[in-house]
Amino acid sequence: MDFKKMTDALLELVTHQDLAEALGVSVASIRQARLGPGTNAYRSPPEGWEGAVLQLAERRAKHYRQLAERIRKGL
Repeated sequence: MDFKKMTDALLELVTHQDLAEALGVSVASIRQARLGPGTNAYRSPPEGWEGAVLQLAERRAKHYRQLAERIRKGL
């Protein structure tokens, strides 16, 4: 088992870019939708954001289940 490879896999993140690509919008759109509704730059979230977030979360969950299994096998 390789410490660096396993910890790199553990610390992988979902980025604004990942979400923007899943929704087919710009990173700026994601960032603006994450602002507070009272701010000047706020924009409504892109349509379909709930499904995209669900898909990304499920992918992350699968990634971590697979990582845990690889670690278990290496113990």
